[in-house]
Amino acid sequence: MLSTMLKAKLHMAAVTQAELWYDGSCAIDSDLLKLAGLREFEQIDILNVNNGERFTTYIIKAEAGSGTISMNGAAARKVQVGDRVIIAAYAQFTEEELARHDPKLVYLNDDNSVERTSNTIPVQVVC
Repeated sequence: MLSTMLKAKLHMAAVTQAELWYDGSCAIDSDLLKLAGLREFEQIDILNVNNGERFTTYIIKAEAGSGTISMNGAAARKVQVGDRVIIAAYAQFTEEELARHDPKLVYLNDDNSVERTSNTIPVQVVC
Protein backbone atom coordinates (compact mmCIF):
# COMPACT_ATOMS: atom_id res chain seq x y z
CA MET A 1 0.00 0.00 0.00
CA LEU A 2 1.16 3.52 -0.77
CA SER A 3 0.48 6.52 1.46
CA THR A 4 0.37 10.06 0.06
CA MET A 5 2.40 12.29 2.36
CA LEU A 6 3.78 15.82 2.44
CA LYS A 7 7.06 15.83 0.51
CA ALA A 8 7.99 19.50 0.89
CA LYS A 9 6.57 22.94 1.52
CA LEU A 10 7.49 26.57 1.23
CA HIS A 11 5.73 28.14 4.21
CA MET A 12 4.40 31.72 4.07
CA ALA A 13 5.90 32.66 0.71
CA ALA A 14 4.98 36.16 -0.44
CA VAL A 15 3.47 36.42 -3.92
CA THR A 16 5.68 38.77 -5.95
CA GLN A 17 3.83 38.66 -9.27
CA ALA A 18 0.50 37.62 -10.77
CA GLU A 19 0.68 37.25 -14.57
CA LEU A 20 -2.71 36.38 -16.07
CA TRP A 21 -1.53 36.12 -19.68
CA TYR A 22 1.43 33.81 -19.05
CA ASP A 23 1.48 30.01 -19.35
CA GLY A 24 -0.36 28.68 -16.31
CA SER A 25 1.95 27.72 -13.49
CA CYS A 26 3.78 29.01 -10.45
CA ALA A 27 7.26 30.42 -11.01
CA ILE A 28 9.49 29.88 -7.97
CA ASP A 29 13.03 31.10 -7.30
CA SER A 30 15.19 28.13 -8.33
CA ASP A 31 17.30 28.43 -5.16
CA LEU A 32 14.14 27.81 -3.11
CA LEU A 33 13.26 24.86 -5.32
CA LYS A 34 16.64 23.29 -4.73
CA LEU A 35 16.47 23.86 -0.97
CA ALA A 36 13.01 22.25 -0.73
CA GLY A 37 13.81 19.41 -3.14
CA LEU A 38 11.16 20.52 -5.63
CA ARG A 39 11.36 20.18 -9.41
CA GLU A 40 10.19 22.08 -12.45
CA PHE A 41 6.80 20.80 -13.68
CA GLU A 42 6.05 19.10 -10.34
CA GLN A 43 2.42 19.34 -9.20
CA ILE A 44 1.87 21.62 -6.21
CA ASP A 45 -0.99 22.89 -4.11
CA ILE A 46 -1.16 26.59 -3.31
CA LEU A 47 -2.89 27.56 -0.06
CA ASN A 48 -3.57 31.30 0.09
CA VAL A 49 -3.46 32.38 3.74
CA ASN A 50 -4.95 35.81 2.92
CA ASN A 51 -8.16 34.69 1.24
CA GLY A 52 -8.49 30.95 1.87
CA GLU A 53 -8.18 29.96 -1.81
CA ARG A 54 -6.71 26.51 -2.42
CA PHE A 55 -5.69 25.38 -5.90
CA THR A 56 -3.40 23.04 -7.79
CA THR A 57 -0.85 24.01 -10.42
CA TYR A 58 2.73 23.12 -11.34
CA ILE A 59 6.18 24.62 -10.90
CA ILE A 60 8.31 26.51 -13.38
CA LYS A 61 11.73 27.87 -12.49
CA ALA A 62 12.33 31.53 -11.77
CA GLU A 63 15.71 33.24 -11.59
CA ALA A 64 17.95 32.03 -8.75
CA GLY A 65 18.21 34.51 -5.89
CA SER A 66 15.29 36.60 -7.17
CA GLY A 67 12.80 35.69 -4.44
CA THR A 68 10.18 35.28 -7.17
CA ILE A 69 6.88 33.62 -6.38
CA SER A 70 4.70 34.31 -9.44
CA MET A 71 1.22 32.92 -10.03
CA ASN A 72 0.61 32.63 -13.75
CA GLY A 73 -2.39 32.03 -15.98
CA ALA A 74 -5.65 31.17 -14.20
CA ALA A 75 -3.76 30.96 -10.87
CA ALA A 76 -3.22 34.74 -11.09
CA ARG A 77 -6.96 35.18 -10.42
CA LYS A 78 -6.59 33.43 -7.03
CA VAL A 79 -4.00 35.79 -5.49
CA GLN A 80 -2.94 39.38 -5.06
CA VAL A 81 0.68 40.50 -5.05
CA GLY A 82 1.76 40.46 -1.40
CA ASP A 83 -0.51 37.56 -0.37
CA ARG A 84 1.17 34.94 1.81
CA VAL A 85 0.88 31.40 0.50
CA ILE A 86 1.89 27.90 1.48
CA ILE A 87 3.22 25.89 -1.44
CA ALA A 88 2.96 22.14 -0.79
CA ALA A 89 4.06 19.08 -2.76
CA TYR A 90 3.13 15.51 -1.96
CA ALA A 91 4.55 12.11 -2.88
CA GLN A 92 3.54 8.51 -2.45
CA PHE A 93 5.59 6.28 -0.18
CA THR A 94 5.66 2.62 0.74
CA GLU A 95 5.64 1.66 4.42
CA GLU A 96 9.41 1.07 4.21
CA GLU A 97 10.03 4.46 2.63
CA LEU A 98 7.87 6.16 5.26
CA ALA A 99 10.19 4.88 7.99
CA ARG A 100 12.95 7.04 6.45
CA HIS A 101 10.88 9.96 5.12
CA ASP A 102 11.20 13.46 6.52
CA PRO A 103 9.52 16.31 4.62
CA LYS A 104 11.60 19.34 3.64
CA LEU A 105 10.02 22.39 5.25
CA VAL A 106 11.27 25.85 4.26
CA TYR A 107 9.98 28.81 6.28
CA LEU A 108 10.19 32.17 4.52
CA ASN A 109 10.39 35.82 5.58
CA ASP A 110 8.32 38.64 4.02
CA ASP A 111 10.91 39.06 1.23
CA ASN A 112 11.03 35.29 0.52
CA SER A 113 14.45 34.94 2.10
CA VAL A 114 14.83 31.79 4.18
CA GLU A 115 14.00 32.19 7.86
CA ARG A 116 14.74 28.55 8.70
CA THR A 117 14.38 24.99 7.51
CA SER A 118 13.07 21.96 9.32
CA ASN A 119 11.73 18.48 8.78
CA THR A 120 9.22 18.44 11.63
CA ILE A 121 6.23 20.51 12.67
CA PRO A 122 5.77 21.10 16.40
CA VAL A 123 2.85 19.38 18.07
CA GLN A 124 -0.09 21.80 18.20
CA VAL A 125 -0.91 22.80 21.76
CA VAL A 126 -4.46 23.63 22.79
CA CYS A 127 -4.65 27.24 23.99
